[in-house]
Amino acid sequence: MKKDGTSKLALNTYTKLMRGAESVTGRVGRKMSEAGLTISQFGVLEALLHKGPLCQRDVASKILKSTGNITLVIDNLEKQGLVLRERSLEDRRFCTVILTDKGRTLIEATFAEVEAAIVAEMGVLTDEEQQTLGRICKKLGLREG
Repeated sequence: MKKDGTSKLALNTYTKLMRGAESVTGRVGRKMSEAGLTISQFGVLEALLHKGPLCQRDVASKILKSTGNITLVIDNLEKQGLVLRERSLEDRRFCTVILTDKGRTLIEATFAEVEAAIVAEMGVLTDEEQQTLGRICKKLGLREG
């Protein structure tokens, strides 16, 4: 199948987007790894740090994971003593996830390091380039389909 100019441009742009994102994520992710966290575990702890206790379904939504996947992530965080779950007395299906003191200490320290790594990564772009990239990514993210 021969590719027209539009198709070739779209594929090349997509490849650059994915390679850039993977590269930056890999470098930033090292800070999470050093703290013994996966990217998903970091996302859960960060959401709880900044949003407070959340129901498990809302945690999944915040970090763009399925509810099935988030259950395993939270199970592992709970085993490490970083979060705990509280079941609603009114509806046993409803479960709130809460940071423990140990979890708060870990995510506060790790978040500061990850934030510094993100600032360093984005520092290769000017403020204007960062704003443009942000707008473009948001446009792609909001596309329905």
